[in-house]
Amino acid sequence: MEKSNKFAWTWTVKEEYVDEYVKMHLDPWPEIMEEHRKAGIRNYSIFQNGNQFFYCFECDDAKAAFEYMAKSDACIKWNAITSKMVKGSFDFNKTEPVPLKEVFYLK
Repeated sequence: MEKSNKFAWTWTVKEEYVDEYVKMHLDPWPEIMEEHRKAGIRNYSIFQNGNQFFYCFECDDAKAAFEYMAKSDACIKWNAITSKMVKGSFDFNKTEPVPLKEVFYLK
């Protein structure tokens, strides 16, 4: 199988924060959007199924992107808020998201 530059993972949002989490992502801070672009992230989507969220994006170097965002003041502030909402943490200084294994890719 040809490898793509797509990455995906899931997070579970605590039930009491689902509405707030969705609201934040419907109107994200402009600086968050810009930092993701500078990190090399593109075609980023988040899908919701109840309190399960599925994240999918394209990136040439995900490790470098996460390292960039771990040093970004805007991302650190955003992740401090959203980390309280999820089971786990978005703090890229403490943990790096483990992408799901891609098993199929139709180009």
